[in-house]
Amino acid sequence: MKIEDLTFGYSEEKLLYRNFSLTLYAGEIVTILGPSGSGKSTLFELIAGNLKPMAGVIEKAPFSQVFQDPYSSFHPTYTIENQIADVAPLEGMNELCEQMGFARELLEKRPHELSGGQLQRASILRALLMKPRLLLADEPTSALDNLIQLDVMRLLLETLDRVGILMITHDRDLAKWCSDRVVEL
Repeated sequence: MKIEDLTFGYSEEKLLYRNFSLTLYAGEIVTILGPSGSGKSTLFELIAGNLKPMAGVIEKAPFSQVFQDPYSSFHPTYTIENQIADVAPLEGMNELCEQMGFARELLEKRPHELSGGQLQRASILRALLMKPRLLLADEPTSALDNLIQLDVMRLLLETLDRVGILMITHDRDLAKWCSDRVVEL
């Protein structure tokens, strides 16, 4: 992914970004840190194409996203497996479930039948099965306990041979532990 001279704000008077540039390569994790309202999630919206920059260029490889709130990223009436199958091939799903400590039978449930941590792992599973070159991860482990958080981050690190990860987190220690670069907004 390459961002060059990005300028964006919700008004001309209050810009969140002015001439912001960032390059991310496969094999890297770049973490975005900053207080609430600093534009972290807005950056993801710009990269995803949901918002249009005032100026600048965003070039990206095929990507998938892990959202901060997994409940809003799944439809409430369909099973997790059906929703994953709608966007990704299921090849390799059993292995990923095992690596994340995610019981395979949970995929047959609806989102409201899972805990926040289980649903976040399902969200990460879906994103990885999409085989992205770029993974946008917004607080990907915030809903997980410490042991599961470590397992999930190790799994994400194992994907770095084929993917670049742009991550938002408020966890400074996590950012220092896993990131190649940290960008503070």
